Amino acid sequence: MNMLDLLDSRPINLPEKYRNMTTEELEERVREIKGKLGKKLFIPGHHYQKDEVIQFADATGDSLKLAQLSAENKDAEHVVFCGVHFMAETADILTTKEQKVYLPDMRAGCSMADMADIFQTERAWNKLTELFGDTILPLTYVNSTAEIKSFVGKHGGATVTSSNAEKMVRWALEKKERLLFLPDQHLGRNTAYNIGIDLDEMAVWNPISNELEFSGLIEEVKVILWKGHCSVHENFTVENIRQVRETYPDMKIIVHPECRREVVALSDMAGSTNYIIDAIYSSPSGSSWAVGTEMNLVNRIIQEHPDKQIISLNPHMCPCLTMNRIDLPHLVWCLEAIELGSSHNRIEVDGHIADNAKKALNRMLELS
Repeated sequence: MNMLDLLDSRPINLPEKYRNMTTEELEERVREIKGKLGKKLFIPGHHYQKDEVIQFADATGDSLKLAQLSAENKDAEHVVFCGVHFMAETADILTTKEQKVYLPDMRAGCSMADMADIFQTERAWNKLTELFGDTILPLTYVNSTAEIKSFVGKHGGATVTSSNAEKMVRWALEKKERLLFLPDQHLGRNTAYNIGIDLDEMAVWNPISNELEFSGLIEEVKVILWKGHCSVHENFTVENIRQVRETYPDMKIIVHPECRREVVALSDMAGSTNYIIDAIYSSPSGSSWAVGTEMNLVNRIIQEHPDKQIISLNPHMCPCLTMNRIDLPHLVWCLEAIELGSSHNRIEVDGHIADNAKKALNRMLELS
């Protein structure tokens, strides 16, 4: 067995070699390989990544922006996506067949995306169409698996981001009487409420019990929310807001729309990751903020704005655990494999799934 065979048959567990390397050695190896591969290598880094990884990113941003930048970078033969699995899938869907997409640690998933699998979704669709007939259009947050994006694309729907969700929900309700919003109920609820849909006109699909949960009249349901959530953003609470209001009465509270409805309602501002970054960046020196989003990003914002008082809305918040699986040792492991010609940790979406998923993505991009 040659070296490449050994690399391709390696276990998911990080080899001991990389655990024993010093930070300086790891950083030097990244610089060496980036220098050697040049434009052939592109490293996109999501906002929630650790500083030890983000320092080597060629671009930073949210998942869709990074996937688009990967597709636009025609020089890049290797895209090492520092994020989570669904993000790398989206990059693979949008890039060419000649480009290869990798995830440094295959265990880096997303709990929200995992809350809607294709079996549950097809089962739900069958039951919902029995209840409502051909009156439903599916939408899915980009924070979903390629299979869910493919399902939505196949059924005439589209993807959404936290930035364009309102536009996409309006579009869906122009097409059909109702919509199914996957997989984050909080983003769906906050978005629908913002465009004037009453909470009594929303129902929740429970994929575990395979039932529709609602308090109003079933015939008045306009938005069906998948019972999923972000494990990070759901941890911001009304009590957190109460404590900030009492301790810092002049502090502005800004949160991500993946937070619960009651948290968003009591905050001063709510918006996407880029919205939060831009709002704080453009605020005057001396302003004060409590930020309700992932802790790595909050800490980075704090470091970048020493002239402002910035805290996490939840002082006990941890970083996104799955996003944090991407670290410097895993990045070096992935890059050394590429250097040796291995396909280790490559993300490849099945062609049929990719085709329908691309339809869902393109419908959104055409409208945006």
